[in-house]
Amino acid sequence: MFRGATALNLDAKGRLAVPSKHRDALLVQSAGRLVMTAHPHRCVLLYPQPAWLPIEEKINSLPSFDPVSSSWKRLLLGHAEELELDASGRLLVSPVLRQLAGLEKEAMLIGQGGYFELWSKDGWRAQMEQALSPGNAIPTALENFSL
Repeated sequence: MFRGATALNLDAKGRLAVPSKHRDALLVQSAGRLVMTAHPHRCVLLYPQPAWLPIEEKINSLPSFDPVSSSWKRLLLGHAEELELDASGRLLVSPVLRQLAGLEKEAMLIGQGGYFELWSKDGWRAQMEQALSPGNAIPTALENFSL
């Protein structure tokens, strides 16, 4: 289970060091093999490879002649990249994904249970401002939920 928000820095080559608590879990779950892809909210998704495979299967089953399905396939599968943690526990974020998500030097790695979101610092700040705004409605599925 991946939890928590971690501020990270990308180096000049676009690499980020995965925090050790997550690195260890990724090595156990997937031997350090991961899949990174684009998200329509302009962040990057990062999945252990075994967790990505059923998602990829589901996306591949979408009808290819449907324009909406095709656009989702292009975004999610067209940007999907397989990678491995290097010996120092780093991942290289491709220039294409860095540009799509606006990733420069500072980034936020956000645990989402079975996967991560990688946000630019400004993109994450905007998401939190929106989530915490007084007019932001609670999703219907959480109306009777309490913490």
